[in-house]
Amino acid sequence: MSERWDVRRAGPADASHRVLMIPGGMCSTEFYADVMAEPALATVGMTAVTQPGFAGTTAPEDVTMEHYAELLARFAGDTGCDVVVGHSLGANVAIEMAAAGLFKGPLVLLSPTFSRADEATFLAAMNAVGRVPLLGRAVWTGMIKLLPRAMKREMPAHRADTLSAVMAHNDATTCRRIVRRYYEYLDRYPSLVPRLCVAAVPSWVVRGDHDEIGLAEDERRDLEACPHVRMVTVPDAGHLVLVEQPARVADVIVEAVSAAGG
Repeated sequence: MSERWDVRRAGPADASHRVLMIPGGMCSTEFYADVMAEPALATVGMTAVTQPGFAGTTAPEDVTMEHYAELLARFAGDTGCDVVVGHSLGANVAIEMAAAGLFKGPLVLLSPTFSRADEATFLAAMNAVGRVPLLGRAVWTGMIKLLPRAMKREMPAHRADTLSAVMAHNDATTCRRIVRRYYEYLDRYPSLVPRLCVAAVPSWVVRGDHDEIGLAEDERRDLEACPHVRMVTVPDAGHLVLVEQPARVADVIVEAVSAAGG
C-alpha cells in the first residue's frame, strides 16, 4: 500500500513507538515536515501519509469517511503505528477510525470538526454550489486557484510558498467529490463528540487560540467531561497549528506516545 501513496518517514527505524500522521484536506505530508523535525520527537518513529485524493494523489473510488477510516487503519496496522495524529479532515478520519473500533491507540486531533455547524462557512457554501453540475465544477476550479494564495497569510513566511504550492496541486473534481461525502458524514451525526467519548481511547484535542473552526459550548463541555479526552489550546495559532506552532504540537505527541505504553 505505501508504495502507491505519498509517504514521509522520520525517526529511528527500530523505534519502540511509531506515529501515523494524517494531513488535512488539500494538504500533503509536507505539512508535517516541521513537526517531524522537532527534537522532542527524535526517538519516535513517524510515518506521514497523504490522504489519497489530495495534493496530486489518486483517490479511491469510495471517498466516504468510513472508507478512508478503513484505509488509514489498515495503513496504521501495516506500518506498525500505535499512535495517530490527524489534522483537520485527517483528524476527523482519526475520530472515525477510533469510533468504528478500527484503531485502539491514542489520538492527537489537531483542529477537528465535531459538527456541521462548526465547519468553515466557505466550505459549506462550496459544498452547496458543488451540487450544481456546470457551476459547481467552475467554482471548485476557481477555489483551487484562489485558496492557496489566501491561506499564505496563515503560514510562516519561510514555508508559505512551499505549502501553498502543495494546496494548488489538487484536482477540483476530486476535492468536490470528497467534500460532498464529508458533509454527508457530518449530516449522519449531530455531533461527533459522543462517538469520540464512547471510543474510550486517550485523545488530545488540540486547537489554536484563534482557530477558524468552531466549537460549540456544549461540545466543549462534553469533551471536558470525557475522562479520556484532554483539551489543549495553543497560543498564537489558528487552524494550521501544526505549521504555526510545531514545537507545541510535538510536545503533545510525546504525551500521546507515553500513553501508548510498552
